[in-house]
Amino acid sequence: MKRIIIVMSLLCSVMLGEACTSAIVSGSLTANGRPLLWKNRDTNDQNNRVERVKAHDGLYEFVGLFDARDLRDTAAWMGFNEKGFAIMNTASYNLNNDNVPEKDMDKEGVVMRMALERCVTVDDFEKLLNDLPKPMGVEANFGVIDAQGNGAYFETGNYKYVKYDLKDEPSGIITRTNYSYSGVKDKGYGYVREKNEQYLLKKHIAAKDITPSVFTEEISRTFYHSVLGKNYNNGSQRYVVDQDFIPRRISTASTVIEGVLPGEDASLTTMWIALGYPPCADIHMVNTGEGGVPAELSGTGQDNHSPQCDKVQKRKSEVFSLKRDNGKQYVDLSKLYNKKGTGYCQTLVKENMRKYAEGYKMLEEKRKKLQQK
Repeated sequence: MKRIIIVMSLLCSVMLGEACTSAIVSGSLTANGRPLLWKNRDTNDQNNRVERVKAHDGLYEFVGLFDARDLRDTAAWMGFNEKGFAIMNTASYNLNNDNVPEKDMDKEGVVMRMALERCVTVDDFEKLLNDLPKPMGVEANFGVIDAQGNGAYFETGNYKYVKYDLKDEPSGIITRTNYSYSGVKDKGYGYVREKNEQYLLKKHIAAKDITPSVFTEEISRTFYHSVLGKNYNNGSQRYVVDQDFIPRRISTASTVIEGVLPGEDASLTTMWIALGYPPCADIHMVNTGEGGVPAELSGTGQDNHSPQCDKVQKRKSEVFSLKRDNGKQYVDLSKLYNKKGTGYCQTLVKENMRKYAEGYKMLEEKRKKLQQK
């Protein structure tokens, strides 16, 4: 307990609040029986990177998504560790009703780094929440999975949390955006985005064929609006207002962590990430261990930037090219989808699906080698 208090004190720094759209998927709904943890990250901090943090002082090695400006890697915004434990969050805006000062808030990323360094199971994370000093300085929906196939959301405020266990959900999937089911009714944000997500996933839930690519190549690149009942991906309209779609101007990554089957080696846990504005992003496979994080994803560029993220940011500038007045609120969909088939989504998805096929081939080879030991 004393160690946790010390770490919280040393690592806490003010981080910008997050939005995000997310899901936890049971292996009963996936094409290969492995659970999935997905987050479409929305944040004003547009320069994200992926880093491997080596094991040290009895803590676990992990891979995390960090802000470029966070030079000490104090706050992880999604990640997984060598034991197959994975975590992410979505900010909630209807849980806390207290007088905790603003300077003592925004510790979600700090808590997630602590979890990645210490937790093996979903139960471990619950114990961590119980042990943390109160107030915790958080208001979030934490989503977690482990190598035993367990998953849960913890709707967590400063003093308490409510757990939603995946095994208690008959549908096999739980979704969260920027409000908590246990919070104040009709407060918070993301109600429309959650409806968008549920609509787009409906056919995959029925077919039980969900894969990481369903999230990175479909859900995070689809401009479907549940209130308007319209999908703008057909290329018939050039400009639309950027509001209540899953991919947003402030979206910085679409990340899926694919767990393992019970009994499988935890080293097979894999992150599939479209870093940068998801509709313009390439897919990369990430694992723990030496060489598990491609160099272009990490902070090897100027100002600790990821070269890959910078590349995608340049593409994004074409999509949000209007600068005057409220121009930044308008998406130029012709840069993503058009009749010629030259939009970023149209060309990148084809290449990304090839990368998925290559990645799964590598995983299968690794799986066979591990079985032979």
